[in-house]
Amino acid sequence: MPFWCGPAVDREQGGWMAWLTNDLKPDRAQPKGLIVHSRILWAFSAVHQARPAPLIRQMAERAFDYLVNKFWDDRHGGAFWRLNDAGQVIDDYKKTYGQSFYIYALTEFHRAFNSPAALEKALALAELVERHAHDDVCGGYIEVCRRDWSEAGPDARLSERDQAEKKSMNNHLHVLEAYTNLYRATGSPLAESRLHELIQLFADRILDPGTGHLHHFFDGEWNVRSDTYTFGHDIEATWLLCEAAEALGDPAILRQVRAVALRMATVVHDEALAPDGGLFHEGRNGKIIDRSRECWPQAEAIVGFLNAYELSGDTKFFDAAAGVWHFAGAHLVDRVHGEWFWRINEDGRPDANLPKVSEWKGPYHVSRACLEAVRRLETISAA
Repeated sequence: MPFWCGPAVDREQGGWMAWLTNDLKPDRAQPKGLIVHSRILWAFSAVHQARPAPLIRQMAERAFDYLVNKFWDDRHGGAFWRLNDAGQVIDDYKKTYGQSFYIYALTEFHRAFNSPAALEKALALAELVERHAHDDVCGGYIEVCRRDWSEAGPDARLSERDQAEKKSMNNHLHVLEAYTNLYRATGSPLAESRLHELIQLFADRILDPGTGHLHHFFDGEWNVRSDTYTFGHDIEATWLLCEAAEALGDPAILRQVRAVALRMATVVHDEALAPDGGLFHEGRNGKIIDRSRECWPQAEAIVGFLNAYELSGDTKFFDAAAGVWHFAGAHLVDRVHGEWFWRINEDGRPDANLPKVSEWKGPYHVSRACLEAVRRLETISAA
């Protein structure tokens, strides 16, 4: 966290830096993104609950103020996608993925600091998402709306790397995550209902029953439109689905989800672990097609494998979590400038072309993995 309290803070223009290279060189032509600023708010709020400190609270309040004053659309409601370096709107799309992270961050800020303003805005945003992005016929959520919340055109997509399809696994995974936090904070019947729906969508539509992997993209009627899978999303989903089921407290759903989670964790364990302990990135038809090791899948694997160990007692999952942890410590942690490198290439070196900070690269995955590991290891030790 010292990195995100120090060099990552934009003390000239407000908020956090849009872009820093591995050796901390800025690029002020890059956009300031809704995703990274929401993730920063979530991280400082979550860390403060685990270890309260004045500086952590100050950073959380800074992130909250920037998100509310710069990213919120006072005319139509909801959060803009991108700002320029000076905090002016340059992309006013309402992407459901981004709205979900905004809800996730606001509810965590409320949980940390008992903020009625944050909770009120989170509930208002959830209502907007439900009114405009929820598919009341086929279930789930569309990817992209315009500023006025009308549905965007057929070429709209989350990012340049994503397919232009109406629905995606990634979007629904983070709506699930956000609504779990919203339900924890409020007990909202709407959030409860949507968690039931999302869990069944993962079981019935998003999970490939033959392979145990998650499909990436779908049309509006849930026909599959992709043929690859990412091991990071697979292992992240195992514990986020369990978290959602635990929040609901329904024993039947919990049994169903835990069985699915263990199967998926087993597939990731058997297919994706590299000899050095890291997690390969992407597969297709049972083969690895991207052997790089990005930072966020390593973080999610630590949590996902610990979760699988807690569910099963099988030490292979504990050993896998420890292996990924040691890989991260040996290869991803930047012991000169702080934080984790984005990606380790096949040659075992950090990718110098990818930044330390960007609209996608923030503290959320790594800080959350550490917080979850502490909590889970304390439980395991006590048992």
